[in-house]
Amino acid sequence: MSPLLTVDRVSKRFPLKATLIDKLTAGLGNRRAGGTVHAVTDVTFEVARGEVLGMVGESGCGKSTLGRIVSGIYAPTEGTVRLDGEPVARGRDDHVDKLTTRVQMIHQDPFASLNPRMKVGETISEGPRIHRLVPASDVRARTRALLEQVGLEGAYADRFPHQFSGGQRQRIAIARALAMQPDLLVLDEAVASLDVSIQAQVLNLFLDLRRDLGLTALFISHDLSVVRHVCDRVAIMYLGRIVELSPAEQLYAAPKHPYTQALFASVPTLGTGRRAFRPIEGEIPSPIDPPPGCAFHPRCPFAGPRCRAEVPRLTASGPGRTVACHLNDGGVGLKEAA
Repeated sequence: MSPLLTVDRVSKRFPLKATLIDKLTAGLGNRRAGGTVHAVTDVTFEVARGEVLGMVGESGCGKSTLGRIVSGIYAPTEGTVRLDGEPVARGRDDHVDKLTTRVQMIHQDPFASLNPRMKVGETISEGPRIHRLVPASDVRARTRALLEQVGLEGAYADRFPHQFSGGQRQRIAIARALAMQPDLLVLDEAVASLDVSIQAQVLNLFLDLRRDLGLTALFISHDLSVVRHVCDRVAIMYLGRIVELSPAEQLYAAPKHPYTQALFASVPTLGTGRRAFRPIEGEIPSPIDPPPGCAFHPRCPFAGPRCRAEVPRLTASGPGRTVACHLNDGGVGLKEAA
């Protein structure tokens, strides 16, 4: 069976407009002047129909930019994004034409993503009405049914966003996305801004909707415990590249990439006899001036000369698993091989 979503060698770069101060300080080592942000670099993956793929990484790794490319908000600088073989968007840089309504995005901040001047019923029904997905006579009933489907009362359609809590607003955002009858949802840190108890409620809602509607999703998050709870496979991103892609169960049982291992070690745990909390050493490099070779080598305890010179490619590392690390192909040039 062919995949629903195909992301093929996608890269996204943002040119920086140099300010007067940038130009004046260029000779003093200011790298912003005339620079380029390498947000996403050579990313390839597929998502099968009915699957939930998790995308995990530190802030600034490019996962949200990738989500916007998949959603058709950004056009890739290089590469293609296809849904059932058809492009999601066309254009470059400042001008992007989204070609399908079958991909919908749910953002991190539900209040910022909802129009404060529109009643939530108008917000939910606007897309289906404009695209004529529902007969005009059925729009109001459909809107109320969607609110009830996400656990809210249909009468809430006549209220404004400021009259709801954060968890309720995120449910409204989910209803708005579902109103477009999407084949793929992109959830960008969709529960990160919510209290823990509310997170659980929204996640359970998502799991129920997935079961009932057969949803396919790209689930972007920095929370490893949340991703484990909802995702079938997990992709680990670092500085714009996928460094490990694996079924969730295998990844959590035995992470293979040194960055993935460091992420797991940096998660605090409760109780006695557990592993010690170890934050990842060093800072993520600037996407304006990414390091040569493996981007993780300045922070990797196993890095050697080969890591500093050669970019590792995603290669097979067991059934359904790929890892971008020279350790995965014998470790030639690494400290462990010495």
